[in-house]
Amino acid sequence: MSDSSIRTRQPSVRRLPLVGPLRLTRPSDMWFKPALSVVVASAVPNLALFAFGRLDLVMYTMAGSLCALYGHSLPYARRARTVAGVVVGMLVGMAISLVTASLTDSTAVLIAVGALLAAGQKVLCDATRIGPPGPVIFTFVTSAALFAPQHLGQVSGHLALTAAAGAVSWLVTVGPALLRREGPERRATARALAAAAAYADDPGHRTRHAAAAAVHTAWQTLLAAGRPTPVRRELERLVVHAEAALARGALGAHPGVHARRVADADGGGGGHARTADRDSELAPTGVGTRTGDHDLEACVAGPDRLRAWARQTRARGPVPTPPSAPGTAEELFGIEAERAARRTAGRRDARRAVLRALAPGSPLLPIAARALIGCALAGYVSMAVGVGRPYWAIVTAASLYQANVMLSWNRALQRTLGNLLGVLVFAAVLPVSRTSSLALIACCLFFNFAAEALITRNYWLGSVAVTPMALLVLEFGGTHPAGELIGDRVLDTVIGAAVGILAAMAVTNRRATGRLERALAATDRARAHAVRTIAAPAPAPAALDAARRRLTGSLVELREAGDTAAGEWWQRALPEEHILAAEQAGHRTLAATATRQGLIAPAPENGAV
Repeated sequence: MSDSSIRTRQPSVRRLPLVGPLRLTRPSDMWFKPALSVVVASAVPNLALFAFGRLDLVMYTMAGSLCALYGHSLPYARRARTVAGVVVGMLVGMAISLVTASLTDSTAVLIAVGALLAAGQKVLCDATRIGPPGPVIFTFVTSAALFAPQHLGQVSGHLALTAAAGAVSWLVTVGPALLRREGPERRATARALAAAAAYADDPGHRTRHAAAAAVHTAWQTLLAAGRPTPVRRELERLVVHAEAALARGALGAHPGVHARRVADADGGGGGHARTADRDSELAPTGVGTRTGDHDLEACVAGPDRLRAWARQTRARGPVPTPPSAPGTAEELFGIEAERAARRTAGRRDARRAVLRALAPGSPLLPIAARALIGCALAGYVSMAVGVGRPYWAIVTAASLYQANVMLSWNRALQRTLGNLLGVLVFAAVLPVSRTSSLALIACCLFFNFAAEALITRNYWLGSVAVTPMALLVLEFGGTHPAGELIGDRVLDTVIGAAVGILAAMAVTNRRATGRLERALAATDRARAHAVRTIAAPAPAPAALDAARRRLTGSLVELREAGDTAAGEWWQRALPEEHILAAEQAGHRTLAATATRQGLIAPAPENGAV
């Protein structure tokens, strides 16, 4: 097939939205987890420093306390390793910043080091997919430490304070395992059930992708959770039901209709229609099923039942016990085989991910280049106009860099609005915070909580709370003129946002299309492997399970790569019809795999896969 037959023209420069990025969304179902964790992790060292009369050291303990924001979506076994890695990463960044600050007073040198740290932190966080809040916390803390007065002899003591606060954060984030050790797995399973119910109610491209991503995340969470327990066994069965509902929905679109749609979009008679027709040929009409169609249909839970299971799973009561779907025993056998394989390969795969991110040709390197150039330029412009704390401009620029230009533009709007409103909040609470040291501590803890409570509604709303918290931290070292703090913060916000987004637009990331093409190829390979596995006379349950999960993961990565490339400027035209055809074919193959395992009824002779 020629390249021109699968590519769609699109403008190199897209219109930038103004209102959409500021709309509020529903809060996360677990917003209170990081909010409460960071309050407890901050309160313990803050009150200890208050007791010793050394609140001037809060900046160093804050670096460790903010580590409590990470890892809350991970199962506890993996969370313990992740948060420990976050603490180590914070210590390394703080060590570089403090040593640099003790060796030089040159603002130009400090800005350069801050930009390098921001770029490195961005690459490592994206490569490890550490999740929110991502690199911005590291950049905020290490950039502030660069501009703090420092002597070389003080560095070890200050790092010890960071390590001690980091240990408190580790205990706070891992401690709930003693009360509800399957909590993260329950939440991930509940999300998968709710997403599958939403897809069953309203079948569509977005709901299907959301359901596939939620199911994939639930499996990954259960696989990383450690040894199986009775609760985890029930959760695995619930995810099987969510996956069966998703697969059953994929059988609802007639392959001939899809083939005609793709042929029309491709100009008639193109290769995609043939792809869709070939996909319909793999529909197993009863092969491998062990019970009647009526019994199989009864095992596919409806949306109301899926939502009820989601509510019960998320609650603190016992996990619901679903009926045994056909093929469930084989499914769980496959999970055990994959879990055993991952125990030996997990850490090696993580190291490989970091090495791939740093290798030439990595799609993450252009984003790192944006961060390096944007943060450095923002810092130098701030220095040129006489701002006393240019690290705020560095942090503002660093916070903008998302997966593509469109998302970075959205973040620039959100950050600017939130910071400007936040300085007004700071001006209102500053007199209260100066009444006593305990009042200052209470104000900081309140804004820590408010930031995490609000940021899942929209980033700008969380920034309204983050800004006064960041400004109040300076008060621990001594009072500063309010007008100077507010003026510097407003100026740095405007400079950081303007320079940062200009750098994002100027530094192209044409590798986003390359990532999309690799994701398409990986999806084609995963689908071909699944088709061969289905066609085998007696495929092993573990092989079917692994093939289905591999294909699901490739489809999730394909959609993520497609969304990233679609929001990037200066790109080649994207193969949108090819992406659509690959997704449709992939989901029908997933349904065929579920049918082969006996999880859902086979398609009728004249129906879709």
